[in-house]
Amino acid sequence: MSNNTPTFKQLLANPVQMLAFGFGSGLAKKAPGTMGTLVAVPMYYGLVQLSEAVYLATMLLVIVAGVWICGKASEEIGVHDHGGIVWDEIAGYLLTMYWVTFSWQSMALGFVLFRVFDILKPWPINWLDRRVEGGFGIMVDDLLAALMAAACLFIIMSFI
Repeated sequence: MSNNTPTFKQLLANPVQMLAFGFGSGLAKKAPGTMGTLVAVPMYYGLVQLSEAVYLATMLLVIVAGVWICGKASEEIGVHDHGGIVWDEIAGYLLTMYWVTFSWQSMALGFVLFRVFDILKPWPINWLDRRVEGGFGIMVDDLLAALMAAACLFIIMSFI
């Protein structure tokens, strides 16, 4: 983590950073991205109980707002794509899970697949990660990782 990492007390005083840091999960000393993705799991579970329209609208709001949230938080702490900014992981997991029917297996497999693509960053994810700046840059690599994970998840779940 960077020396610019806010404390939990600072997150409590700054709603943008509280969201960007995944309600504090991004402050984890190890694997903050994985911790941020874990925050998305109960969010997904709650959303999947609602209508598809509500899930879609919420997911799109999380994605669109995420560009601003991540960009603003990054600007405030002075570090582009700080490891603790995990709103992009939350958006990524919700996107990963959009095209499959809910099951505990799909939830777990979607989590693993998203984390694998987000961590390994195969081309073109790594290319975008290095070249796109600002809040969109923070979000876009995770969204592409989510789409790749979603495609794999959809195919796998079609055979299960």
